[in-house]
Amino acid sequence: MECRQERNLEHCNCTYSACDKRGLCCECIRYHLAMRQLPGCAFPADAERTYDRSFEHFAKLVAAGRV
Repeated sequence: MECRQERNLEHCNCTYSACDKRGLCCECIRYHLAMRQLPGCAFPADAERTYDRSFEHFAKLVAAGRV
């Protein structure tokens, strides 16, 4: 399957512009899951900017009705 990196970038809200995985969703997900995190696209914009992508942070956002 061909990667749609340019198309993926249209919807990527990750603010870490130096990331070499931007738009490469499968690599991004694999990287973050290995660190017990979710990628930035799983978070609202203000929460993504904190760079806290932990499962625990995500769970707090879910409990607060923000996700």
